[in-house]
Amino acid sequence: MRILHIVSSLNPIYGGQPEVVKQLIPAISSLGHQNEVLALDQYQYQFPEIYNVIIHSLAPSFGKYNLNFKLIPWLLKNISQFDCVICHGIWQFQSYGTWLATWFHKFPFFVYVHGALDPWFKMTYPVKHLKKWLYWPWAEYFVLKSASGVLFTSDGEKKQASKSFCLYDVNPVVVNFGIKKPEIDVIRAKNAFTKSFPETDGKEVLLFMGRIHPIKGCDNFLKAFSELSRRNTNWHCVIAGPDVIGWQPALVELAKQLNISDRITWAGMLEGESKWGALLSASCLVLPSHTENFGIVVAEALACGTPVILTNKVNIWETIEIEKAGFVGDDTVDGLCESLIKWSELSKVNLLTMQENAKRCFANNFEIDLNTKKMINLLEHEILKKHKKK
Repeated sequence: MRILHIVSSLNPIYGGQPEVVKQLIPAISSLGHQNEVLALDQYQYQFPEIYNVIIHSLAPSFGKYNLNFKLIPWLLKNISQFDCVICHGIWQFQSYGTWLATWFHKFPFFVYVHGALDPWFKMTYPVKHLKKWLYWPWAEYFVLKSASGVLFTSDGEKKQASKSFCLYDVNPVVVNFGIKKPEIDVIRAKNAFTKSFPETDGKEVLLFMGRIHPIKGCDNFLKAFSELSRRNTNWHCVIAGPDVIGWQPALVELAKQLNISDRITWAGMLEGESKWGALLSASCLVLPSHTENFGIVVAEALACGTPVILTNKVNIWETIEIEKAGFVGDDTVDGLCESLIKWSELSKVNLLTMQENAKRCFANNFEIDLNTKKMINLLEHEILKKHKKK
């Protein structure tokens, strides 16, 4: 197949969507399929993983909605070259524009929602949800209803998505995601991380890696760390990720109030060797999210044999519990404390066992090549099913 991926941006600061594209394309290509990317912004990011893939840039786009007047004409001119389209994300113009193009030229398209339909948003931001309701009935509802399939990364995400809007009619397709196991020099990567952040040397590093955003529960992590760090004097907290909305200063102030500033490293966004060095050096990864459709960083940590501390709002939490690759709790300070206490009380033997469980969990569930084969089979099945209906 020849597949076109449509994204609003490949800028890595936006987290999930660019990372999914970056991981997915090489895996699809390895199966003999062709990929191209259509980005609504100016492509200027260097991803060696997709260096040989054609990337079309339709810049400029306008506003937070990424309104782009070039998208529909481009699709109508070029869509016959592709077997299907995967549109990444909703609530921006790429999904609505793709659907509008099908009015004039029918083609199979799938929408990868990337967790955007989680009901947490409805409960936490009711005013924003009201605005989305004004948009939903005449736009995204029809986008998703018309799609050959709406792609979810887990059964949990699929179930949660149906709770956001009462007007809901989609063809749900669960495509388990994963990553390619990194081929890295472990010692060199660890040394690169320690060299950049010498204050972590010899410490038990509790690592958060992801966007610094309220949805990620970073404030709860700091509060839980504060409660437990007095009796765990060798703990050191590393917060690694881009501050997309300017929330970090408030967290820095919170750390001062909690009197833990000297035990926190604000690492910024880590990439390449430093990123893998952080994951390999960490005693555990902490992802305290209030909602998370998958959590790519969880798969990355597991691939390194690093146990994970998750909330039960991360949609792959059941897999982590079954495989005994970490601990799961509520998305509250108390829930995090309980999980961290369980982890800290592990004997050396049990900790080593959990580290091995983490590697096995990755191999069994989150290795991208195996999951991509299943995904391609599902896409082909849905395309064929759509053709038969016609």
